[in-house]
Amino acid sequence: MARPRRSKSIRIAKTHDRRAAQLPRNADVVPVEIDDPLALEPGEKIVALRSVRGDPLGRLHAHKQLDDAQYQAGRAFQNDWERAERGPQAIDPSRDHVDGARGREPVTEAQRQAVLRLNRAERELGADGAAITHDVLVQGLTMEQVGHKRGLASQRWNDYFARRFKECLDRLAVVYGLATERTALRPGQTLRSSPRRET
Repeated sequence: MARPRRSKSIRIAKTHDRRAAQLPRNADVVPVEIDDPLALEPGEKIVALRSVRGDPLGRLHAHKQLDDAQYQAGRAFQNDWERAERGPQAIDPSRDHVDGARGREPVTEAQRQAVLRLNRAERELGADGAAITHDVLVQGLTMEQVGHKRGLASQRWNDYFARRFKECLDRLAVVYGLATERTALRPGQTLRSSPRRET
């Protein structure tokens, strides 16, 4: 006759530690707080590591060199650039025509709006500001690389490009509606209120 099995005691499972124990040798990561995807309660947060190796905007924000409005403006510019870039591609007449090839994709309203915002941003930034912004946000260049690209390799130029890039992000924050335009007051100057209409 078979012996009856004993019921095993139920043990409470240990909480799984989801943190990375080892990182790659050239990793450049920063801790960020995000929503817990495995949370039982809505709104629970966890700390995750975000790679900023190829992301100059994320690196500057992680090191507290950019405020949230500048960071969000840079991300909005990048999103518009990606959306606008997916538009219709030019047809290469030198290539052979193949049956079943993809036709042209129509331009969507979202792509059109992204192009309009990018055009406005370029007008607001000017030629130099638009070039610096494009180098950093689209091509992912650091300030040193921006300087080398222009043949200006010194710490003084790196500092200039960093200041100029922050000014461009401030301008983008205004363009995207993330900040209001600040007016600089000279010493001794006060804000004038607009005259009220009498009715």
